[in-house]
Amino acid sequence: MSSPLTLNTHELMLRDRVIATLNSSLSLPQVLEATQAPLLELTPADSVALCLMRITPSLDFQWLVPGPRFRLLDEYADLSDHDFARPPIFAQPNVVLRDSEMLSRREYEHSLIYQRSRELDLSLEHIMAVLVPVRPDFLGALALYRTRRRSFSSRCAAVLSSLTAHLMNAVRNCSDVQAFTTGAHLLEDLYRRPDTAFLVVEPPHREVLRSPHAAVLLDRWFAPSDLHSSGLPLPLKERLDTLVRLDPDSRLEQNVWVSLQADGYRTVRFVELPAPEGPRQWALLMNEIPISIPLPAEMKRKLTPREVTIAMYLLRNWSDKQIADELDITLLTLKTHSRNIRNKLGIDGRADFIYQAARLNKPV
Repeated sequence: MSSPLTLNTHELMLRDRVIATLNSSLSLPQVLEATQAPLLELTPADSVALCLMRITPSLDFQWLVPGPRFRLLDEYADLSDHDFARPPIFAQPNVVLRDSEMLSRREYEHSLIYQRSRELDLSLEHIMAVLVPVRPDFLGALALYRTRRRSFSSRCAAVLSSLTAHLMNAVRNCSDVQAFTTGAHLLEDLYRRPDTAFLVVEPPHREVLRSPHAAVLLDRWFAPSDLHSSGLPLPLKERLDTLVRLDPDSRLEQNVWVSLQADGYRTVRFVELPAPEGPRQWALLMNEIPISIPLPAEMKRKLTPREVTIAMYLLRNWSDKQIADELDITLLTLKTHSRNIRNKLGIDGRADFIYQAARLNKPV
């Protein structure tokens, strides 16, 4: 059993900076640019790159590299079949792997990726990478590189591992919100969409914007007695108050609110909006989901038959005990299956699973 990661004061400060910059924009290139300096100092590494991959209908990838042009990645389309890092990280999503865990040094130095890096005067002597499943059809791979012969240590891998959930959340928030818009006028574009329900709130309770469809849903979801004096529903205000108080690590599993009703689920995803100055605002993205959510094909393809069965029960909102009793397995076995499902699908928990499944069935 590995010992818990202990960081010194400077490392904690750097980690906090990385997490803050991951939430500094809803543009992924800007996020990566802001994250580069503290991440490279924390790891430490010489360069970083993020590969965004869509796997349906076929594998398609886009590399985001902050700073100077990365000539090797310009040629990646021709080298991708020889990328020794891709099979190992695909086999172990959310697990940080170092090149020494992927292949021997002899194999590394004989790889086409390494040989080409030397020809381009990059000399990528060591690589550390992790695959983060943002959604079943959308993946991110973060790679850190060293140009000197000094291997990444297990402690470096642990440091990066402590940040992967934040990376996944940042990529998801950027892609989810940007899916509604061209990115130029985010809130205006959201507001004009008749099927989009969202609030923008400045904590603790000042409402900045409410879309017409959000007004309809709020009237249907909440009685006058459920409202705070500001007009915000108390359950949503209380969740926002909680998120504002929580540290970034604790926020990850609290940023989706789900209420189960007789006619279906009511969900709200809380997204902290970037602000160059002044108080931070939050977008509350609202949606109604039918009580019976089909398991999307994109998710089903990533799971074993047993995991598919458990996932379907989770989407019906069965308790862990009900599922374990039905399948005649122990709670510990069920928790192991549930953890594997979360890792493979890139979900934070049950509420996020419901949200992501609904999004794939009908984008929200």
